[in-house]
Amino acid sequence: MSIDLYYTPLGAPSRAVMMTAKMVGVKLNLKTVDLMAGEHLKPEFLKLNPQHTVPVLDDRGFVLTESRAICAYLVQKYGSHDGLYPKLPKLRAAVDERLYFDLSVFYHTFANYYYPVVFRGESQLSAEKEEEMKNAHKLLDFFLENKDYVAGGEALTIADISMLASATSMEAAVDNLFDEYPNIKRWIQLCKTKIDNYVDLNQIGADIFGQLCKCQLVKLNQN
Repeated sequence: MSIDLYYTPLGAPSRAVMMTAKMVGVKLNLKTVDLMAGEHLKPEFLKLNPQHTVPVLDDRGFVLTESRAICAYLVQKYGSHDGLYPKLPKLRAAVDERLYFDLSVFYHTFANYYYPVVFRGESQLSAEKEEEMKNAHKLLDFFLENKDYVAGGEALTIADISMLASATSMEAAVDNLFDEYPNIKRWIQLCKTKIDNYVDLNQIGADIFGQLCKCQLVKLNQN
């Protein structure tokens, strides 16, 4: 069985897929895409994914280009049980809701605030975007009140995996980011204990991403 994953270890979405694959026992053929070198813009990659984003899963010709859809697909096709992505409609809807929150609010507001400075050379952080990011953190902390997992169930799901990849990238980039949100910090620590080979699959890449961000933010403060 050959399942190719085009990925970057710095990217939270790529690491979410890698953690999910590990949890369902799928061995991936990893193909690194160097974004800094523009490999995602080369014709051969654009033929595979015209959106030029990573990760990209190629399961013997079946191609998916969105990490959360990839995680759901891996569980549905290769998982021995549906705990990570429940089949019961209400439970699955709760997982989907949090996946959409991660995509459109939680990580989106972080990227919207920091990426213009870190990756696009802008010289100033936006106070308005910072407030949007903090509001997203407040929401997640509220969602986790008296709950172990983001979808409210009794077990880890792909919503936790996806949001964990996001959260650990964020806290690696910005020291003390979640100090005001005890439920988020508690949830992060719990999830780390539930994922096989967690450090290699996620934390190392998150830390490298964090160092890259911190270097750029230091330059900003020096100007």
